[in-house]
Formats: sequence, C-alpha cells, structure tokens
Amino acid sequence: MSIPESSAFRNIFYEHYPTVRRKLAALVRDEAAADDLSQEVFLRLYRNPPDNPATLGAWLHRVLTRIGYDYLEKKARERKLQNKQEMMYEGEAAPESGEEALMRQLDHEEVQAWLDRLPERDRQALLLRYSGYSYAEIAEELNVRPPLIGSLLQRATRKLQVTASKAMARQD
Repeated sequence: MSIPESSAFRNIFYEHYPTVRRKLAALVRDEAAADDLSQEVFLRLYRNPPDNPATLGAWLHRVLTRIGYDYLEKKARERKLQNKQEMMYEGEAAPESGEEALMRQLDHEEVQAWLDRLPERDRQALLLRYSGYSYAEIAEELNVRPPLIGSLLQRATRKLQVTASKAMARQD
C-alpha cells in the first residue's frame, strides 16, 4: 500500500476509527486516552501503511494492541515511580523541633544516669548489646564465657528497670 490518497485514507479512517477506538477504550479503560491513542494508530497508518491492503484490519489490530500495551506499561511505570516518591517523602521525618531535641536529650541523660548506677560489667554489657554487638562479641569484650551472656544481660536489664522505677517514683 503506498502513501494513501486523502479521500482513500479518509474512507479508511471513517470505516475503521469506531472499531479501533472501541477496542482501545476497552483495553486502556480511559476514554480520553483511547481518543489520543486512536489518533496515534491512524497517524502510523498514514506514515507507514501495510504492504498488502487486504491485511489492513489485522494491521490495525496489531498496531492498536501494541500502542495500547505501551500506554499501559507507561502508566504502570509512572504509578510505580509515584509510589516510590510518596514512600520516600513519607519516610522523611519532619525536622526535629527544639523542644523535641531537648526532650530527647533529657531522656538520654536520664537513661545515662540510670546506667551509671549499675555495676560496671552490667552497664558495659547493656551498652554493647544495644550498640549491636553479638553475644559472642560481648563475651569476648567482657572476658566472660559466651553461655553466660544471656543471663548477664537479663540480670542487667532487670537491674536497670528497678533503678528506673525507683528514680521515677522519686520524681512523683
């Protein structure tokens, strides 16, 4: 098929446009997008018509399907990018206010005071554990047999809770 004559192309357009638009609307489920994509199908037909005019229906179907799927893939990529951006913005915490920073500092100082009241080995064990050290690393650091670390941490935690409870009771 050579470059279409304007009247011949107009006849093909009027004959096939309703079918192409209906199929695209069903595929992409968006009426406005179906209008735009239908125009794209006929623009491709005008620029690069099929070699055999007898296969025009199949050619249109193949092109509209490809254009429709490309549109859906583009929309999926856009949604995925938007979701990533929303998650990134939601993950960002608002800058800490002066009051929040002060409260955090006071909490830190209070916990540090409670830890200072514990025996040295218990304090070190808790600090190492909450700094991400494994039981084996804590055992090596404190020169304690590894099987004893669980019990040591449990006792140190209990002592810290008692110390904190007493300190808080005095504040009331």
